[in-house]
Amino acid sequence: MTELLAPAGDLEKLKIALMYGADAVFIGGQDFSLRARASNFTIEDIKEATKFAHERHKKVYVTTNIIPHHEDMHDLLTYLKALEEAKVDAIIAASPYIIETALKHTQLEVHLSTQQSATNSEVVNFWHEQGIKRVVLARELDKTQIRALIPKTKADIEVFIHGGMCMSYSGRCSLSNNMTDRDANRGGCAHSCRWNYDLIRDGEKVSDQSFSMSSKDLEALEQIPYLMDSGVSSLKIEGRMKSLHYIATVVSTYRRLMDDYLLYGQIEDFSFYAKELEKAENRLASHGYLEGMPGVEQQLYNMRSERPTQLFIGLVQDYDPETSIAIIEQRNHFTEGEFVEIFHPDGRVEFCVIENMTDIDNAPLDVARHPKQLIKIKVPFPVEPYAMLRKR
Repeated sequence: MTELLAPAGDLEKLKIALMYGADAVFIGGQDFSLRARASNFTIEDIKEATKFAHERHKKVYVTTNIIPHHEDMHDLLTYLKALEEAKVDAIIAASPYIIETALKHTQLEVHLSTQQSATNSEVVNFWHEQGIKRVVLARELDKTQIRALIPKTKADIEVFIHGGMCMSYSGRCSLSNNMTDRDANRGGCAHSCRWNYDLIRDGEKVSDQSFSMSSKDLEALEQIPYLMDSGVSSLKIEGRMKSLHYIATVVSTYRRLMDDYLLYGQIEDFSFYAKELEKAENRLASHGYLEGMPGVEQQLYNMRSERPTQLFIGLVQDYDPETSIAIIEQRNHFTEGEFVEIFHPDGRVEFCVIENMTDIDNAPLDVARHPKQLIKIKVPFPVEPYAMLRKR
């Protein structure tokens, strides 16, 4: 069975990812992770995360995927032992020293990070012989290369299917370090490739139009059946810095697509899933390398890449079935009388009108304008915690 693997930047996002259909999540601890600006997990957070996941028969992987300098190596074994004690299901690592330390001195399962640029079966088998259980392939492979590689390898194979794409080979970028003294390979990427640049010759601008070096994000909806049939063990969504709504929407969409393919044996029309993904605050997206060498249409250059959305207006906190009153944590502006959809963790969508709106002390409201304010509304059907309200 192919695993759906989702990102989680904090405990709340982890719970959302698992409740909305992920089989496993990957998280960053406060050390040795490539997302220094994420709300990274303490050891106590990791223990709570694994408990929550394991109670639901799901898994937690911890990224230890920096390329460490000498000063980064203090307390490595202590940290790995703490992860082992927290019962994480695996670590994801790129540094041979971190990998060797984990394999020699702990019982941790180790997955090879995409930063190691595994692009062929010989490399995959080499790492498997060292003790690696799973290899996250380089993102520069197309789907036919992935299919050809899998029968020749012994390790489980993980493939990225959605999220940000680094313009540098397998994410090993030096732009940020050189331009801002923030090392992308040690968790400090400044996303220099996404900045706007001018082309200058002899002190004069060559063009009035600026450009960036960033690619479109990856969106592999139409490639999912092919990858599942090829024997890919895990399909990975990127985005530990993304919002709750983004994670819920993207995870739920891929979960439904994978389940529908298993149930029906084919997907004749991908437009439903594409429209669902549009409800998330995505950047412009394409299929990356999966259909072969990317062309101009896979790049951003001078296009605006952000597609913000304010569809997500509230997160359900509680529901009283006797009064049909739900307590909602406000996330974006909405008014009484609006027709909204309620997005359930199991993927169901139901509709209602915002009625009988009050604050938590029962004072009437006609508009919800304060972020994270607790609001009561009448909902004519049961809703569970972490269900989401979205504008139509």
